[in-house]
Amino acid sequence: MKKLILFASSIVIMSSCVSKKKLTAAQAEYANFKASTESSLAKAKADLNDCDKTRASLEADLKSKDGDLQAKIKQLKGLEDQIDYLKKTNTNLLDRMSDLSIVSKAGAESIKKSLETLNDQSKYIKDLNSSVQRKDSLNLALVMTLKRSLADVNDDDVTVEVKKGVVYISISDKMLFQSGSAVINAKAETVLEKVAKVVNDHKELDILVEGHTDSVPIATDCLKDNWDLSTKRATSVVRLLQTKFSVAPERMTAGGRSEFAPKDSNESSTGRKLNRRTEIIVTPKLDQFFQLLANGQGK
Repeated sequence: MKKLILFASSIVIMSSCVSKKKLTAAQAEYANFKASTESSLAKAKADLNDCDKTRASLEADLKSKDGDLQAKIKQLKGLEDQIDYLKKTNTNLLDRMSDLSIVSKAGAESIKKSLETLNDQSKYIKDLNSSVQRKDSLNLALVMTLKRSLADVNDDDVTVEVKKGVVYISISDKMLFQSGSAVINAKAETVLEKVAKVVNDHKELDILVEGHTDSVPIATDCLKDNWDLSTKRATSVVRLLQTKFSVAPERMTAGGRSEFAPKDSNESSTGRKLNRRTEIIVTPKLDQFFQLLANGQGK
């Protein structure tokens, strides 16, 4: 029995020694495992933190990319709308060009004719301006020549001026005629000779002679009224210019204005004196101007 108990005790003691060694080994292994686990956990936490940062960065980048993507999508949509508009516009233009191709020939002819008309009108206006300038220059030269020729004549008896674009030579009835007469005074022939010399130097000009009276009525055996007197006085001047001073008759016209184109009022003696006159009007050849106008209008 004792042996048995001693054997059991030995076994217990031996078992206790073995268990303590295992415990120590297990504890060491646990400590190593714990240290390793804690290290792995710390590393995993660090990796997780890095992953979180990387995820946040990726999310921010993705959000930015998404914003850019939306902008690009919007821009693309705008470009697509423009393309659609251009397609429609192009279609409309093609349709219009198709229509225009039908009338292009007629339109081109119309434009050509319009341009030709404009060119003709421009040339006409230029020619007309040149004619007017020549006429004005001629009028000025004519007035200066006449005034030099008539420098020794009293200004009250003869005046030379430009009116309405033509030259007027106004001669008082006191110099040309006796009262109520259409017979030219001998001393007036000197004045008419000087006028004739100037107009004969300008054969491109025509001469209109107008007789004027005041408003005082006249009636004699030879004169019916002021119309008659003014006309006969104009005819006397034209006849003298033709027969004595060789002014071509086809260049001249005689007319009477009676009292109806006064220079001043007939209410005063001074006014009536001014109204009793004969006017020699030197004009450009009207047929040339009418021809120029007709050519311009015909174009």
